[in-house]
Amino acid sequence: MSSSGFFVVPRPLHRDLIRAAYRHRGYTAEEAEDAARFCEMASTHGIRTHNGIKALHLDEHFGSKAGGCVPGAEIEEIPSRFPASKIWNANRKLGQSTAFAAMEEAIRLADHYGIGQVSVDHAFHYLWGGGYVMDAAQRGYIAYTNCTAALAEVVPFGGKFPTLGTNPHSWGFPTTEALGYPIVIDWATSTVAMGRVQQFKREGKELPPNAAVDADGRPTTDPDKVAALVPFGAHKGYGLALINELVAGLIGGSLPTLRSRPVPEGEKRTCCFYFQVIHPDAISGGLFAEERTQQENLKAVLADVFGHGNESCTLPGQPEAQAAAAAQKAGGLLFTAAEIGEFNAIARECGLPEWQVDRFAAFAG
Repeated sequence: MSSSGFFVVPRPLHRDLIRAAYRHRGYTAEEAEDAARFCEMASTHGIRTHNGIKALHLDEHFGSKAGGCVPGAEIEEIPSRFPASKIWNANRKLGQSTAFAAMEEAIRLADHYGIGQVSVDHAFHYLWGGGYVMDAAQRGYIAYTNCTAALAEVVPFGGKFPTLGTNPHSWGFPTTEALGYPIVIDWATSTVAMGRVQQFKREGKELPPNAAVDADGRPTTDPDKVAALVPFGAHKGYGLALINELVAGLIGGSLPTLRSRPVPEGEKRTCCFYFQVIHPDAISGGLFAEERTQQENLKAVLADVFGHGNESCTLPGQPEAQAAAAAQKAGGLLFTAAEIGEFNAIARECGLPEWQVDRFAAFAG
């Protein structure tokens, strides 16, 4: 075992397996490429809860095998009277492909109008929202996305039954010039994501206290006994989770407790997405102190926030940047032996050779 617990998997090997898995399940070559791109992006940045294992697990349980996602589906644009707004019916197309396309469209709109938004109905989950806003922020934009989760797994504050999704919010800010990487504020509105529960179960670890409840509604730290999650920050996380349900309700989303489940005739079971991109020039007043440029002013503001003895604080996006630097240093993607075991199950499904742990270099950290 490596001293860090990680082994270095070559990027092409990982990419080929993800592509093959999606092609095996009937997705188009373009969709499989989008899926591989997304999974590599997540693993590069240390997003262990939404990597290729999670993506294919989601597809297996709620996606192509369950009718929740339709390989090869085409996005339909719904007419809008607002030129900076696009409304799409995804027709249950692969979430990663839909999200990449929606963010590109929002960027195009922001370049023209200063701000652009894309709302998506009848979607399949896009996994790690932070990746999409990070990509936009690295290209110089302010970006935001939220989505409704595939399942209602979170108990509302003061309630007993899960009626909310984990419902993440993701913001990206163009701070690469100021910090060397974009600030990315991205989280599930539950104390932990369900992907974290699955990760801890794989690795034999306990959950933090007050993150989940069992079938009787009692707090539990045992990932094998988790029946539902709780919002972070009590009423605050609950309010943020509710925002996603309200936005989805306005877009066209149906009852949260029906998502990814059998529904009565006339009801809907799909997710909704919302994307917004702002061009920094569109919000600049130009009245910066000491004649600073916009980027110089942003750098000065960040220096003030994280100065005064706060220099050791962790910035949002910093762990992802550090993970990406570690992957670059390693010359590949970093996975535990348990994760490699999960990838081997995927390889067996596709009829491909399994990965041999002893053939991978150990990462010393």
